[in-house]
Amino acid sequence: MDEGDGRAAATVFDALGADYERAFGRSAAHRASLHRLLGDLAPHSRILDIGSGTGRPTALTLTGAGHEVLGVDVSPVMVDLAARNVPGASFQCADIRELPLEDGGFDAVCAYFSLLQMSREEQFRLLRTCARLLVPGGHLVVATVPLDVEDVDVVFMGHRVRATSFGPEEFTELVTAAGFSVLWEQSTLFTPEYEAAVAEPQLFLHCRRA
Repeated sequence: MDEGDGRAAATVFDALGADYERAFGRSAAHRASLHRLLGDLAPHSRILDIGSGTGRPTALTLTGAGHEVLGVDVSPVMVDLAARNVPGASFQCADIRELPLEDGGFDAVCAYFSLLQMSREEQFRLLRTCARLLVPGGHLVVATVPLDVEDVDVVFMGHRVRATSFGPEEFTELVTAAGFSVLWEQSTLFTPEYEAAVAEPQLFLHCRRA
C-alpha cells in the first residue's frame, strides 16, 4: 500500500464511520475467531489490532477478557469512534508500515480484513512485520476475502476502492512464507447488513510464529 493507497483507505473509512460496524459487526465467524484466540492467550497478553476500525468487536472483546490492546487504523474517524467505544484500549491513527513498534513487543496480532487495499507485495511485507513484532510462539489471526484479484476497482458500501487479494491456497502459502505455522482455518460466506450487499467468501487463519 503506497502513500496514496493509505490516504484512499482513510478517506473511505472516514466516510463509512459507524456504518461499517453496523454492516459487519455481527459476523458470527469473526466472533468465533476471537473466542478461539482467547483460548490461546495467556492472561494479560499484549495484542496489536491492525485496522482496528470502531474497536468492536475485536478490541472490545480482548480488553473485556483482561488483555492489553493497541489498535492502529489510518482513519481518524474510526480511531475516534474506537477510543469512545473501547476506553480500555489504546488507539493510534497511523499507517502500520510507518509506526515504530518494538520487536517482540506483542503476544498476538490481529489483522481482520485489513490487508485488502494493499498490494500483494505490501501484504507479504506486513505479514513479515507481524512475525517480527511477535514474541517467539506468538499468535497471528488474519482474515481476508480469498479471491484471486489484483488492483481491481470495486464498489464497497457505495464507495469505489481498489482491492487486491489471493485465492485461499495462495494466501495460506503467503502466511506460511512470512514465518508462520497455520494451526486452524475456517472458510465461510457472510452477507453484510447494508443495501445491495451480497454474500462474500471469508477466510480466517489462526497461526503461530514459527
